Amino acid sequence: MLTSEQKKWINHLSDVEKIKIIPYNPETAVVFNKIKKEIQKVLSKIKVFHRGSTKLKISGQGEIDSYIPVNSKDFDDYLEKLVKYFGKAGTVYPLRRARFVKYINGIKIEIFLINEKSTDWKNGLKFEDYLRKHPDVLDEYENLKKSCNGFSFREYYRKKLNFINEILEK
Repeated sequence: MLTSEQKKWINHLSDVEKIKIIPYNPETAVVFNKIKKEIQKVLSKIKVFHRGSTKLKISGQGEIDSYIPVNSKDFDDYLEKLVKYFGKAGTVYPLRRARFVKYINGIKIEIFLINEKSTDWKNGLKFEDYLRKHPDVLDEYENLKKSCNGFSFREYYRKKLNFINEILEK
């Protein structure tokens, strides 16, 4: 079941633009290492995590999800540095999450500055850990993604978040 916050977020997504699901591309690991080095040049010795379908090596949208978890007291400072380097953030939820987009070798990279205490960060870690420990559920998740090829962004994320929430309730 979706939370009210998730419903609100999903409703801002396009109901016209379509999702394209593609097979895992091993080049994403190489590209992630490039963006990780770039981010670490900007933010020093910060940890940068590769997450999402390209980290799990499954079909998905093909983009690389890069996460920079930070404490709330450093959030604005890091955000300012990332804006100077990458340009204006696509979305910003103050002291919670900011999203940047960059392309390397034609591969989309989403860079998330995220509060390490946020539910989004913690739940994402729990979900991916569960998938790694349960290969059958990982296969089920990949099949869900594949079945959504051609769906609207709104419908894709609705189905995906419902699946994630079911796993997190276990």
